[in-house]
Amino acid sequence: MVHIIVNHIDPGLDEIFAALGNAHRRRIVDLVSWQPMSISAISQHVGLSLPAMNRHIAILEKAGLVIRRKIGRVTFLSISRGTMRSVQDWAMQYNAAWGTDDETLTNYLPAMEADHPVAPAAGPRRKEDER
Repeated sequence: MVHIIVNHIDPGLDEIFAALGNAHRRRIVDLVSWQPMSISAISQHVGLSLPAMNRHIAILEKAGLVIRRKIGRVTFLSISRGTMRSVQDWAMQYNAAWGTDDETLTNYLPAMEADHPVAPAAGPRRKEDER
């Protein structure tokens, strides 16, 4: 497996993840990931007015997640596969480190506690203890 290292401080990633931080925009990305769609069709699926759709699309375009194309009088939206690939590459670079389900924190902590027992913390001091 080839390990791709993606710069985690790339400001482009901030813009991409900020754009994907909204459920309406994620739904738009989902819809156009299957096939290009007209903005009016997307609007009907998402349940937003055209002005609201255009605001969300502008954010997705600025992040490079979608491409807008006009054919005649109809404006279509399609997914930007290159940008989506960069998101996938960013996530997949950690795949080797994710380990198995047996290596989760839930399973890891009991093993750590068995190897390194922790003494109980001293409780708060009472005034009677100071006498």
